[in-house]
Amino acid sequence: RTILDRNHLKAPSSHIPIETLSKGWEKMLDDAHVMGHEYLIVAWIDEPDRTVDGYKRIAELFNRAGETARKAGIRLGYHNHSYEFAPVDGQRPYNILLTNTDPKNVVFELDLFWIVKGGADPLTYFTMQEGRFPLAHVKDMDPRGGMVDVGRGTIDFPSIFRHAKQAGIKHYFVEHDEPADPFASIAASYKYLRALRF
Repeated sequence: RTILDRNHLKAPSSHIPIETLSKGWEKMLDDAHVMGHEYLIVAWIDEPDRTVDGYKRIAELFNRAGETARKAGIRLGYHNHSYEFAPVDGQRPYNILLTNTDPKNVVFELDLFWIVKGGADPLTYFTMQEGRFPLAHVKDMDPRGGMVDVGRGTIDFPSIFRHAKQAGIKHYFVEHDEPADPFASIAASYKYLRALRF
């Protein structure tokens, strides 16, 4: 926190392991207050739990931990990759998580690259679950499905950002998971986004 304050930075959210929801959750919430986090985000579900029943169990875990977090002034959320959009026994896992979690206690951090790569449309989810996406990861995809600097790919950011109020987006995180040159990558993404009108 001292390093953040010295550099006039804020960290509104952090990714956390799912295991902390069952062990050490109160300590994690205390640490979040120290850091100034508003959100704590689970970003991975292990393969053995990627069944219909597994997702439902995790949704219940999210509900319980999310209620505790909300009472402590923190919001619990989930960050998607692409696997949550591939049907499991005829059901889309992301939908299981959305419909089986309480909006009061659980929010979602939508990764725009991974939802598009998974074959889903962000705007469909903004309509389906208005206001549940306070965080968005902004990264772009080339025609072959690879990650590129924002603005150099095929994702239609203007149409997505036009629906930001409907989605409930409050924080945008610009990313590239494996850039050849991180500083050049973020500079290119920033240049595109700064000039973007929607």
